Amino acid sequence: MQTYKLTNTYYKRAFLLPGLILLVAIIIFPLLFTIRVSLAGWNVSHAGLDFVGGHNWARAFHDRLFWDSMNRLLIFSFFTTILQYVLGFTMAMVAWRGIASRRFFRVLWLIPMMTTPSVMAIVWRSIFREDIGAANGIFHGLGLHPIAWSTEIFPATFTIIIAEVWQWTPFMFLILLAGLLSLPKEPFLAAEIDGASAWKTFWRVTFPMMAPISAGAIVIRLIEASKIFDSIFSLTSAGPGNATETPSYFVWKRYFTEFQISYGATLSLIYLIVAIIVLTIIGQIFARLSKPKGD
Repeated sequence: MQTYKLTNTYYKRAFLLPGLILLVAIIIFPLLFTIRVSLAGWNVSHAGLDFVGGHNWARAFHDRLFWDSMNRLLIFSFFTTILQYVLGFTMAMVAWRGIASRRFFRVLWLIPMMTTPSVMAIVWRSIFREDIGAANGIFHGLGLHPIAWSTEIFPATFTIIIAEVWQWTPFMFLILLAGLLSLPKEPFLAAEIDGASAWKTFWRVTFPMMAPISAGAIVIRLIEASKIFDSIFSLTSAGPGNATETPSYFVWKRYFTEFQISYGATLSLIYLIVAIIVLTIIGQIFARLSKPKGD
């Protein structure tokens, strides 16, 4: 019997080995190599892993442009995620309540998410072109002045938020609709018997019961929003100036246009550390808020 247990344990661990090897190959090894590169002086004029200590780290902590890009990322992530949640919840309620054909709208509203982000960013760029774009064409038809979508800070920021919200609101819709469909019917029947209005039923029954699902959806979207790159690359190229530059674009520019390999590796690690800390704190806050009051 003891031999059988040992053999069974051995086989369980053996079956886990391929996944462990893959994990090491695609995550742990690149991470360790990036740490090593961050401690070197690899750049456009010197290729190699000569040890320079914490020089790159000290430079990164004093790089005002990098930390400004972090602040912009917080703004982009906050506004895009909140708008996606509100719109996604509204769309999910419409489909859930049967106000419109659930199957038809489920397919229709998922189309943006199934489209390649870089392709849709190019489409949005053509819409917001200042000379022949559809957006300024509408303003011209209404007798309004055209807007400099790519050469002024606020319009450029607005175009990125619009593109991100349009692309990823269906993700919120899908998760929240699945959550609504899984809710028990008894609380709603009780609210109906008590004569609660539709708004009170939503605010006191639906919304609290959806809190854990909402928290999970928001955290997932914050994680994805922290990696925003395609829209900025295709719509504004971080312009005007660097007004729409985010850390991912900032790191990409250090790597692939200036070839500051070691400095770019350092920035990417700091970016990763800050993102993990911030998202962990946000996740903990949402986890506490979504717990029932009796817990």
